[in-house]
Amino acid sequence: MNKMLLSLATLLIAVAATAQEQTLLSPDGDISMKVRENGGMQIMVEHKGNSIIDWSSVGMSTVSGNNAVKVKKAKHRSVKQVVNAINYKRAQFEEAYNEMTLTLSGDFDLVLRAYNDGCAYRWVSKSKKPLRVKNETVSLSFPYDGKAFVPYVNDNRGGERYCYSFESYYDEQKVSEMYDDSLAITPLAVCSPTKEKVVVMETAVENYPGMFLSKGDVRDGKTSLKASFAPLPLETVVGGFGRLNLVPTRRADYIADIQPQQALPWRMILIANNDVDLLDTNTPYSLAPECRLADVSWIKPGKVAWDWWNNWNIYGVDFRAGINTPTYKYYIDFASRQKLEYIIVDEGWSNEENLLEYANNELSIPELVAYGKEKGVDVILWSSWRNLNKDLERNMKHYAEQGVKGFKVDFFDRDDQEAIRSSYEIAACAAKYHLLVDYHGLKPSGVQRAYPNVVNFEGVKGLENCKWEPRVGDGPLHDMPRYDVTIPYLRMLPGPLDYTPGAMHNALRYNFFGNNDNPMSQGTRVHQMAMYVIFEAPLQMMADSPTRYMENQECTDFISQIPTTFDETIPIAGEMGEYVAIARRKGDTWYVAAMNNWTSRDITIPCSFLNGSATMKAFADGINADREAMDYKSQTISVDKQSEIHVHLAPAGGWAGIITK
Repeated sequence: MNKMLLSLATLLIAVAATAQEQTLLSPDGDISMKVRENGGMQIMVEHKGNSIIDWSSVGMSTVSGNNAVKVKKAKHRSVKQVVNAINYKRAQFEEAYNEMTLTLSGDFDLVLRAYNDGCAYRWVSKSKKPLRVKNETVSLSFPYDGKAFVPYVNDNRGGERYCYSFESYYDEQKVSEMYDDSLAITPLAVCSPTKEKVVVMETAVENYPGMFLSKGDVRDGKTSLKASFAPLPLETVVGGFGRLNLVPTRRADYIADIQPQQALPWRMILIANNDVDLLDTNTPYSLAPECRLADVSWIKPGKVAWDWWNNWNIYGVDFRAGINTPTYKYYIDFASRQKLEYIIVDEGWSNEENLLEYANNELSIPELVAYGKEKGVDVILWSSWRNLNKDLERNMKHYAEQGVKGFKVDFFDRDDQEAIRSSYEIAACAAKYHLLVDYHGLKPSGVQRAYPNVVNFEGVKGLENCKWEPRVGDGPLHDMPRYDVTIPYLRMLPGPLDYTPGAMHNALRYNFFGNNDNPMSQGTRVHQMAMYVIFEAPLQMMADSPTRYMENQECTDFISQIPTTFDETIPIAGEMGEYVAIARRKGDTWYVAAMNNWTSRDITIPCSFLNGSATMKAFADGINADREAMDYKSQTISVDKQSEIHVHLAPAGGWAGIITK
């Protein structure tokens, strides 16, 4: 009798425990996201029966709020709808997900979503008062020790742990081998033993700090990642490179002050059967805040003739090149001939203490704007974040009235709550005056969907790094071509990237060297040209000098035609860190490109996306591109949907084609 009672009691306990476990399935049933109470909230993720994330702790801690997490009820819903996208890789897409909202006993509810390619969760305050967030717990446990692509923070500016430009190469190592004392930014990828790529990232970061990751517990072949958040800055000083940063010198012992009923960022886990699936996902865009602008017709994506990378190195002219009106008129003339939408006047034109004052009397912004208007070219200005913010409304209004069309806002180099909040404030103020913004020293947070006038972000180890890349032994210190074919799968997930491609001086390992005044790229000429199709950038730079572009007119004419937003995107082939091939459509024209790392390879590009016969103008690595990086060949051929294009990619090579009816 006692044994029967004991068995019954055990059964009742098991039933009670099971009742506390909730399961959310993706629409296709392949992804299972489970959540339970276990002294706090825990989540677990499976994909096709494979364990992706083991039971992992997630939670919120407020200074004086109610942090209880007893589940009171669960509400489910399913959504299937068409999303019209703005300044994106496709004009529209079908969004489908299942959602579960857990009403908890404390100050926060927990919302979970499952898509066919990943899952996400977020905390939502239900307090009618502001809350002070002490910390957020994100501790993701992996039942394996997978190889990871880790973008470490490698710049402790002034000893400030969280002051960083969000530009990171990828260390490829097992999670257990990650450095114990180092932070990493997101997205971060982990390879599962069942061959999935598991990407940890975030979006919809608003009025809240961004998430860093570091190595957590490692034991018995299991590993984990844990999150860190920059505490709220209380005091800052002017510092950093060129004294362009606001570097925190004192931070609070909490991470954020949030508003009543504020929704916090989505913590996202993307799962890819094949690496190319990451090129096709819409989930980060789906989870970002919806557009807040009633009118977006004035927002004009496009390409930019850029000055800073090429160091104003124009020649064959009868004036002294530099930060002056004649030089920028030369850039405008070039942009007009190539039908580029913009030029940018980068660093050095303004007084860093007062944006309304020029750094010299040889430059007139109103004169440039007027000249550009005659030529059909608009002007964008550079500013540091701290200088623009000194009087944001006045600065925006002043230059909008002069006819300027946007700002490149540089040296954020932080993503604490203050910096993130400012990124939204700048976007809203810029939209008020019909100005575009391009953020540097900041990675995408979702603000670009809420405010589509945010047309690009840096937060990438772009072409500028070639200017100061040191040589070690027989080659450059960093492997940029490998990085170039890694970022489409990772850095491009949260949003566009201002890589600033287009170098016409190209070099291989043996003859590359960093040169600030006359820079070159790692890899072939067509490797650079392919970036205009592969890298997503509604505002895309042409980084080399107009003079050099005119000396390479055939290549210049080709890249000038490539749009910066598309109606359709079709990933073709690739592997993270190895190579990538993508086809994109704008109207009736297809733009197709491929590029690879230092390992040469042959790939086949099927034209099954075509409808009817067409003509293709294509650029490929030349037969001697493995000896001379600037060697290329071009050809024009007829293709149709049965065509297969056989492409040889030289070391750090590329291929690009434009297909028209």
